[in-house]
Amino acid sequence: MPTILRLNGFRFFFYSNEHLPIHIHVEKENKTAKFTLEEIELVKSRGFNASELKKIRKLVSENVDLFKNKWNEYFNN
Repeated sequence: MPTILRLNGFRFFFYSNEHLPIHIHVEKENKTAKFTLEEIELVKSRGFNASELKKIRKLVSENVDLFKNKWNEYFNN
């Protein structure tokens, strides 16, 4: 379960057996979310409120190139 980034208490990661489309998982405490990266869209969320999801979406947008590069490095090697 490679962790890509820790920021503002959020952990951004993907699982070692992931599937397409390219996406990132986010967790903080006991809350989780999943966002696609081609079109930054929320796929699912458990525990985060709307304000938190807005912050997470902004962080994903700001770091989307990093997430895509890390995905490609990990899964295309």
